[in-house]
Amino acid sequence: DRLRSVLDLIAKGRPLKSLNPDLEDDTAIYVLGLAPNASRLSVRFWETGSLHSFAERLAQHYRDLELRPLPWKTEASVWRLLLETVPHRAGSQPKSDDIPPQLAGEMIRAILTGLRYPASLLSNLIMRMRADGDISPLRVALCKAVLVRDARISNKTTQKEIPMGLDLENTDPGYLLGRLFATLENIQQSALGRDINATIRDRYYGAGSATPASIFPVLVRNAQHHLSRLRKDRPGAAVNLEKQINEIVDKLPPSFPKSLRIEAQGRFAIGYYHQSKARFSNQETDSNEGED
Repeated sequence: DRLRSVLDLIAKGRPLKSLNPDLEDDTAIYVLGLAPNASRLSVRFWETGSLHSFAERLAQHYRDLELRPLPWKTEASVWRLLLETVPHRAGSQPKSDDIPPQLAGEMIRAILTGLRYPASLLSNLIMRMRADGDISPLRVALCKAVLVRDARISNKTTQKEIPMGLDLENTDPGYLLGRLFATLENIQQSALGRDINATIRDRYYGAGSATPASIFPVLVRNAQHHLSRLRKDRPGAAVNLEKQINEIVDKLPPSFPKSLRIEAQGRFAIGYYHQSKARFSNQETDSNEGED
């Protein structure tokens, strides 16, 4: 908690000395990264700078990761983030031995220098989400961080900014398709219950995020059957979900894209996360109102 409050003030431009008289902005910092190599050590990186510059870059790293709702109770360490790049198997914890050593070194370097995250990070995350179906909050946060930092460094002023929370006005196809996928999953679960063996995420997330044109027409047709069932039991919910689908589809191109580039698949994951979390937030609100 102490570190978070200090980083927030640093991010707002407060000099370190005003936070602690013993901290001097221009204190020199030297960071040596070593890697084991057989019977010797090799230098992975050597970064130098001021205490203030390193503090600002660390604060920027956490700002780039930030989502709404927050994907953590306490800011994740670099090692915890890297565990999101390895397989998540049911019933077992991810293994740190599976983290590629090169990726770990490049990730640390990106945080210390403020430069782009490793080129392989986004593709690695997308591959893992498609393979094991775990669209974890930290994986989505890392996707967002890669895209935000790349846009900032490339100065892509014409590109839609990656939102921290649900953006109902965002017209990016990848983001919209992620929202649509989450809505279709919500319809399925609302009609069939949450105890079904496999949701559309378990079966179709990978293909839906990579080749939408081959999957979404099927999912939309199936959703109509689920809506018919829902109209009998919960007509109000059916109306709201159908309205949500129409609002999203109206912002999409006339036909679903045949494929999405890796960056668009990252936005797909962010849209899915935002829409899913908005659903749970609404359910909690409805539950609390019912209790009142």
